[in-house]
Amino acid sequence: MTAMSRRDAARQQALSVSLATGAYAVSFGALSVAAGLDVWQTMALSLLVFSGGSQFAFVGVLGAGGTAAAAVATSTFLGLRNGFYGVALAPVLRPLAGWRRAWAAQVTIDESTAVALAQPADDIRARRTGFWWTGVGVFVAWNAITVVGALLGSSIGDPAQWGLDAAAAAAFLGLLWPRLATTPAQAVAAASAVIALVLTPVLPSGLPILAAALVAVAAGWRAPRAPEEVPE
Repeated sequence: MTAMSRRDAARQQALSVSLATGAYAVSFGALSVAAGLDVWQTMALSLLVFSGGSQFAFVGVLGAGGTAAAAVATSTFLGLRNGFYGVALAPVLRPLAGWRRAWAAQVTIDESTAVALAQPADDIRARRTGFWWTGVGVFVAWNAITVVGALLGSSIGDPAQWGLDAAAAAAFLGLLWPRLATTPAQAVAAASAVIALVLTPVLPSGLPILAAALVAVAAGWRAPRAPEEVPE
Protein backbone atom coordinates (compact mmCIF):
# COMPACT_ATOMS: atom_id res chain seq x y z
CA MET A 1 0.00 0.00 0.00
CA THR A 2 1.39 3.40 -0.97
CA ALA A 3 1.72 6.32 1.41
CA MET A 4 -1.11 8.18 -0.35
CA SER A 5 -3.49 5.21 -0.18
CA ARG A 6 -2.70 4.83 3.52
CA ARG A 7 -3.70 8.43 4.12
CA ASP A 8 -6.86 7.95 2.06
CA ALA A 9 -7.72 4.91 4.20
CA ALA A 10 -7.12 6.94 7.34
CA ARG A 11 -9.49 9.65 6.08
CA GLN A 12 -12.19 7.10 5.31
CA GLN A 13 -11.85 5.57 8.77
CA ALA A 14 -11.93 9.04 10.33
CA LEU A 15 -15.11 10.03 8.53
CA SER A 16 -16.85 6.78 9.47
CA VAL A 17 -15.89 7.13 13.11
CA SER A 18 -16.87 10.82 13.15
CA LEU A 19 -20.36 10.13 11.85
CA ALA A 20 -20.91 7.15 14.15
CA THR A 21 -19.68 8.99 17.24
CA GLY A 22 -21.47 12.22 16.44
CA ALA A 23 -24.76 10.38 16.05
CA TYR A 24 -25.07 9.52 19.73
CA ALA A 25 -24.51 13.14 20.77
CA VAL A 26 -28.28 13.38 20.36
CA SER A 27 -28.52 11.24 23.50
CA PHE A 28 -26.20 13.53 25.42
CA GLY A 29 -28.12 16.64 24.40
CA ALA A 30 -31.46 15.17 25.44
CA LEU A 31 -30.16 13.70 28.71
CA SER A 32 -28.40 16.94 29.62
CA VAL A 33 -31.60 18.96 29.31
CA ALA A 34 -33.49 16.28 31.25
CA ALA A 35 -30.87 16.54 34.03
CA GLY A 36 -31.66 20.23 34.47
CA LEU A 37 -29.18 22.04 32.22
CA ASP A 38 -30.44 24.44 29.59
CA VAL A 39 -29.53 24.35 25.90
CA TRP A 40 -26.69 26.88 26.26
CA GLN A 41 -25.12 25.02 29.18
CA THR A 42 -25.38 21.77 27.24
CA MET A 43 -23.67 23.34 24.23
CA ALA A 44 -20.92 24.75 26.45
CA LEU A 45 -20.21 21.31 27.87
CA SER A 46 -19.73 19.85 24.41
CA LEU A 47 -17.59 22.75 23.20
CA LEU A 48 -15.34 23.06 26.24
CA VAL A 49 -15.23 19.61 27.83
CA PHE A 50 -15.56 17.65 24.58
CA SER A 51 -15.19 14.21 26.11
CA GLY A 52 -18.23 12.02 25.73
CA GLY A 53 -17.55 9.85 28.76
CA SER A 54 -16.96 12.84 31.01
CA GLN A 55 -20.02 14.65 29.71
CA PHE A 56 -22.35 11.68 30.15
CA ALA A 57 -20.94 11.10 33.64
CA PHE A 58 -21.53 14.73 34.58
CA VAL A 59 -25.17 14.86 33.50
CA GLY A 60 -25.77 11.30 34.72
CA VAL A 61 -24.74 12.16 38.27
CA LEU A 62 -26.82 15.34 38.23
CA GLY A 63 -29.81 13.50 36.78
CA ALA A 64 -29.58 10.86 39.49
CA GLY A 65 -29.70 13.51 42.21
CA GLY A 66 -25.98 13.69 42.91
CA THR A 67 -24.24 16.87 44.02
CA ALA A 68 -22.40 19.20 41.66
CA ALA A 69 -19.14 18.29 43.41
CA ALA A 70 -19.69 14.58 42.76
CA ALA A 71 -20.58 15.30 39.13
CA VAL A 72 -17.42 17.37 38.60
CA ALA A 73 -15.22 14.81 40.36
CA THR A 74 -16.59 11.90 38.33
CA SER A 75 -16.32 13.83 35.07
CA THR A 76 -12.77 14.98 35.81
CA PHE A 77 -11.61 11.51 36.81
CA LEU A 78 -12.86 10.01 33.55
CA GLY A 79 -11.32 12.86 31.56
CA LEU A 80 -7.83 12.16 32.91
CA ARG A 81 -7.44 9.32 30.40
CA ASN A 82 -7.09 11.84 27.60
CA GLY A 83 -3.86 13.06 29.15
CA PHE A 84 -2.40 9.57 28.89
CA TYR A 85 -3.41 9.46 25.22
CA GLY A 86 -1.19 12.48 24.71
CA VAL A 87 1.83 10.45 25.77
CA ALA A 88 1.16 7.85 23.08
CA LEU A 89 0.48 10.52 20.46
CA ALA A 90 3.47 12.76 21.22
CA PRO A 91 5.79 11.05 18.69
CA VAL A 92 3.08 11.36 16.03
CA LEU A 93 2.22 15.04 16.54
CA ARG A 94 5.63 16.57 17.19
CA PRO A 95 6.55 19.31 16.55
CA LEU A 96 3.51 21.39 17.49
CA ALA A 97 3.36 24.85 18.98
CA GLY A 98 0.94 27.67 19.69
CA TRP A 99 -2.69 27.26 18.70
CA ARG A 100 -2.02 23.95 16.94
CA ARG A 101 -0.84 22.41 20.21
CA ALA A 102 -3.89 23.73 22.07
CA TRP A 103 -6.21 22.45 19.33
CA ALA A 104 -4.48 19.04 19.34
CA ALA A 105 -5.05 18.81 23.09
CA GLN A 106 -8.74 19.62 22.64
CA VAL A 107 -9.31 16.89 20.04
CA THR A 108 -7.23 14.20 21.77
CA ILE A 109 -10.04 11.76 22.55
CA ASP A 110 -10.70 8.03 22.40
CA GLU A 111 -11.63 8.05 18.72
CA SER A 112 -8.82 10.27 17.36
CA THR A 113 -6.26 8.27 19.32
CA ALA A 114 -7.65 4.94 18.15
CA VAL A 115 -7.73 5.88 14.46
CA ALA A 116 -4.26 7.44 14.60
CA LEU A 117 -2.62 4.47 16.28
CA ALA A 118 -4.43 2.01 14.01
CA GLN A 119 -2.35 3.25 11.07
CA PRO A 120 1.01 1.62 10.27
CA ALA A 121 3.69 2.61 12.78
CA ASP A 122 6.13 3.47 10.02
CA ASP A 123 3.76 5.97 8.37
CA ILE A 124 3.67 9.06 10.57
CA ARG A 125 1.75 11.06 7.95
CA ALA A 126 -1.05 8.49 7.87
CA ARG A 127 -1.21 8.57 11.66
CA ARG A 128 -1.39 12.36 11.66
CA THR A 129 -4.10 12.25 9.01
CA GLY A 130 -6.11 9.79 11.10
CA PHE A 131 -5.72 11.91 14.22
CA TRP A 132 -6.65 15.28 12.73
CA TRP A 133 -9.48 14.11 10.50
CA THR A 134 -11.03 12.09 13.31
CA GLY A 135 -10.54 14.70 16.01
CA VAL A 136 -11.91 17.60 13.98
CA GLY A 137 -14.64 15.44 12.40
CA VAL A 138 -15.92 14.22 15.76
CA PHE A 139 -15.72 17.75 17.21
CA VAL A 140 -17.89 19.19 14.45
CA ALA A 141 -20.40 16.33 14.40
CA TRP A 142 -20.61 16.03 18.19
CA ASN A 143 -21.28 19.71 18.76
CA ALA A 144 -23.76 20.04 15.90
CA ILE A 145 -25.78 17.02 16.98
CA THR A 146 -25.62 18.01 20.64
CA VAL A 147 -27.70 21.06 19.72
CA VAL A 148 -30.23 18.82 17.97
CA GLY A 149 -30.44 16.54 21.02
CA ALA A 150 -30.83 19.46 23.43
CA LEU A 151 -33.64 21.01 21.39
CA LEU A 152 -35.26 17.60 20.99
CA GLY A 153 -34.96 16.93 24.70
CA SER A 154 -36.74 20.18 25.45
CA SER A 155 -39.78 19.03 23.49
CA ILE A 156 -40.08 15.27 24.03
CA GLY A 157 -39.95 15.15 27.82
CA ASP A 158 -38.32 12.12 29.41
CA PRO A 159 -35.55 10.78 27.07
CA ALA A 160 -35.91 7.31 28.62
CA GLN A 161 -39.32 6.94 26.97
CA TRP A 162 -37.60 7.19 23.59
CA GLY A 163 -34.66 4.95 24.45
CA LEU A 164 -32.11 7.78 24.27
CA ASP A 165 -30.66 6.84 27.65
CA ALA A 166 -29.97 3.32 26.41
CA ALA A 167 -28.37 4.63 23.21
CA ALA A 168 -25.55 6.23 25.19
CA ALA A 169 -24.88 3.04 27.15
CA ALA A 170 -24.89 1.01 23.94
CA ALA A 171 -22.37 3.38 22.36
CA PHE A 172 -20.04 3.04 25.35
CA LEU A 173 -20.32 -0.73 25.21
CA GLY A 174 -19.41 -0.60 21.53
CA LEU A 175 -16.25 1.37 22.35
CA LEU A 176 -15.35 -0.87 25.29
CA TRP A 177 -15.97 -4.27 23.74
CA PRO A 178 -12.90 -4.38 21.40
CA ARG A 179 -10.66 -3.59 24.37
CA LEU A 180 -11.79 -6.71 26.26
CA ALA A 181 -9.87 -9.14 24.09
CA THR A 182 -7.50 -10.31 26.83
CA THR A 183 -8.18 -12.15 30.07
CA PRO A 184 -6.67 -9.41 32.31
CA ALA A 185 -8.88 -6.76 30.65
CA GLN A 186 -11.96 -8.92 31.13
CA ALA A 187 -11.06 -9.51 34.78
CA VAL A 188 -10.61 -5.78 35.45
CA ALA A 189 -13.90 -4.96 33.74
CA ALA A 190 -15.75 -7.64 35.71
CA ALA A 191 -14.26 -6.51 39.04
CA SER A 192 -15.10 -2.87 38.31
CA ALA A 193 -18.68 -3.77 37.40
CA VAL A 194 -19.16 -5.81 40.57
CA ILE A 195 -17.81 -3.05 42.79
CA ALA A 196 -20.02 -0.44 41.12
CA LEU A 197 -23.11 -2.63 41.54
CA VAL A 198 -22.35 -3.41 45.19
CA LEU A 199 -21.70 0.22 46.12
CA THR A 200 -24.58 1.80 44.19
CA PRO A 201 -27.19 1.20 46.95
CA VAL A 202 -24.96 2.57 49.72
CA LEU A 203 -23.02 5.50 48.22
CA PRO A 204 -24.19 8.80 46.72
CA SER A 205 -24.57 8.97 42.97
CA GLY A 206 -21.24 9.23 41.15
CA LEU A 207 -19.07 7.71 43.87
CA PRO A 208 -19.60 4.07 42.79
CA ILE A 209 -18.21 4.99 39.36
CA LEU A 210 -15.15 6.56 40.94
CA ALA A 211 -14.60 3.48 43.10
CA ALA A 212 -14.91 1.20 40.08
CA ALA A 213 -12.44 3.34 38.14
CA LEU A 214 -9.90 2.98 40.95
CA VAL A 215 -9.87 -0.77 40.28
CA ALA A 216 -8.70 -0.14 36.72
CA VAL A 217 -6.13 2.41 37.91
CA ALA A 218 -4.73 -0.03 40.45
CA ALA A 219 -4.58 -2.82 37.89
CA GLY A 220 -2.86 -0.62 35.33
CA TRP A 221 -0.38 0.65 37.90
CA ARG A 222 0.71 -2.87 38.81
CA ALA A 223 0.68 -4.27 35.28
CA PRO A 224 4.09 -4.90 33.72
CA ARG A 225 5.09 -2.62 30.87
CA ALA A 226 4.51 -4.13 27.47
CA PRO A 227 7.67 -4.76 25.43
CA GLU A 228 8.37 -2.23 22.73
CA GLU A 229 7.66 -3.28 19.16
CA VAL A 230 10.72 -3.95 17.07
CA PRO A 231 10.34 -2.65 13.51
CA GLU A 232 10.67 -5.27 10.82
